[in-house]
Amino acid sequence: MFIILGILVLIFVLSGIKIIYEYEQGLRFTLGKYTGLMGPGLNIVIPIFQTYQKVDTRVKTIDVPKQDCITKDNVSVNVDAVTYYFVQDVEKSILNVEDFYYAMSQLSQTTMRDVVGEVSLDELLANRDQISDKIRLVIDKASDAWGLKVERVELKHVELPSDMKRIMAREAEAEREKRGIIIKSSGEVEAAKNLAAAAKLMAVTPGAMQLRTLQTINDISPDPSQKFIFFPTEFVDMFGKKK
Repeated sequence: MFIILGILVLIFVLSGIKIIYEYEQGLRFTLGKYTGLMGPGLNIVIPIFQTYQKVDTRVKTIDVPKQDCITKDNVSVNVDAVTYYFVQDVEKSILNVEDFYYAMSQLSQTTMRDVVGEVSLDELLANRDQISDKIRLVIDKASDAWGLKVERVELKHVELPSDMKRIMAREAEAEREKRGIIIKSSGEVEAAKNLAAAAKLMAVTPGAMQLRTLQTINDISPDPSQKFIFFPTEFVDMFGKKK
C-alpha cells in the first residue's frame, strides 16, 4: 500500500516538472489566474492547481499573401510582402490577444493595402524601401498592445496589369528614342563647330582648301587602282616657270 502511494506521489511530482528552453518563456496560471513568468530551465508546476503556457521569443516570419490593392492614381496592383517580428512582452502576447500570430497576419494584410492606397504607382515602384518602412511603423504601433515588436517589413513583388506593362514599355521605348535623338543632335552640333573651325583655318591658308578638295576627289574614286595624283595650280605654275 505504501509502495503504491509512494509511486503515485512520485508520478505527481514528476508531472509538475517543466523544462523551458533558452529561446522560450512560460506563463504560470494558478487556478486560472496569472501568477508569474517561468524562465529558461527547470520549473515546477503544481498539477491540477497550476497550468502553464510557453511562448517562443525568436523572430517569426509572416508571408503576407498577394493583396489586390488600388494605388492613389487608381491603378490596380497585386502586392505581397514579408513581415519579421518577435514577442517582446510575453505577458501581453498571451493575456491581451487570443492568437497573436493570426492577429499579426491580418494586421499586416490590411496595413499593406491601406499604405499602398496612399501612394501613386510611380511612388510605389520607385520608393519601395520607404513604403516598407512606413508599413513597419504602422504595424509596430498597432501591435504594441499585444507585446510584439516588428523588426522589418519587405515588399517582395509588385505585379502590374498586362495593359499597364505594355504602356510602361512604350513609355520606356519613347524615352530611349528621345535620348538617342538628343545624343545625335549633340553630335551634329559638335561636328558643325568643328567644320566652322576648319573653315576659318582654311580661310587664312589659301592652299589648304585646294589640298582638301584634291584629297576628297582622290578618296571618292571608285577604283583604287585608277586613282590619280592631283597637284594644285600653284605647283604646276611653279614647275613651269623653272623649265
